[in-house]
Amino acid sequence: MIVFGAGAIGGVIGSRLFEHGFEVVLIARGEHFEAIRERGLRLETPDGARTLPIPVVEMPSQVSFRADDIVLLATKSQDTAAALGSLAPEIPRDTPVVSAQNGVENEPAALRHFSRVYGVCVMCPAAFAHPGAVQAYSSPVTGILDTGRYPNGSDEVAESLAAAFRASTFLSEARTDIMRWKYAKLLMNLSNAIEAICGPAARRGPLSQIVKHEGIACLEAAGIDFVSEKEDAARRADHIRIDPIGSDRRAGGSSWQSLLRRTGTIETDYLNGEIVLLGRQYGIPTPANELLQRLANRMAFEKKAPGSIEADEVVAQLDRGIG
Repeated sequence: MIVFGAGAIGGVIGSRLFEHGFEVVLIARGEHFEAIRERGLRLETPDGARTLPIPVVEMPSQVSFRADDIVLLATKSQDTAAALGSLAPEIPRDTPVVSAQNGVENEPAALRHFSRVYGVCVMCPAAFAHPGAVQAYSSPVTGILDTGRYPNGSDEVAESLAAAFRASTFLSEARTDIMRWKYAKLLMNLSNAIEAICGPAARRGPLSQIVKHEGIACLEAAGIDFVSEKEDAARRADHIRIDPIGSDRRAGGSSWQSLLRRTGTIETDYLNGEIVLLGRQYGIPTPANELLQRLANRMAFEKKAPGSIEADEVVAQLDRGIG
């Protein structure tokens, strides 16, 4: 398994696979790459911490690819195009490429380059706070990683992936309709921007319902199927349990973490921006998602801390029609 992007999700999945006997190579960059190369990748969980000597490289050209390799994309969606561009010259076009990413644009982007593309619906509370370490906040089940072929169907690769995930502390099923699950996850991820802009408490406020209603209207107008809240709740059940790691509690999700690390970019264009795109295509107003998209991008560009804007101010801007 070649894990491209060893941040929160890629680092946790790669660590769990590695410690359960699977061959893993990580592709990381910058200080994170240096730390893993020098000391290994530290996996911190509610049950303790361990440092794993996982092989790591900085770019795909440094991997000795084999015929039985599978590439797991775990970069943020804004980095997918560059990742695929660096992969395409290095591996055969029939190499399985698996998107363990938020959003729904990564799979079609991969299909432009590779003939066998798979999606993973990721439900995994994880974090990447500093170079050389990732945190997995759920135990004993680390997360749910259902997978399937894109655009639909299942095959031996999807089945073997699901089996590998199940053997590595995840729940996983091979599904023939994986994108239905990823579109439902997209609706949930629309609140990532709210959390990043206004703080975790705002995720439970009225803005979340507004952006979700806009999202549902757009998906229905486009004729895009997605699993119901009832189906999603039944799948999650009580499997994911977020516990503290030592004295540290998980403060926020992936978009919140991007602002915290001052990366200069955020994934909002592929979450709220996906709804804005559909709204413009099908004539559905999406003022809340558009406002959140602009605010999140501005905060990322200006490297502002997460939670810098009060939720009431965002609602007020929305009421005044300010985008």
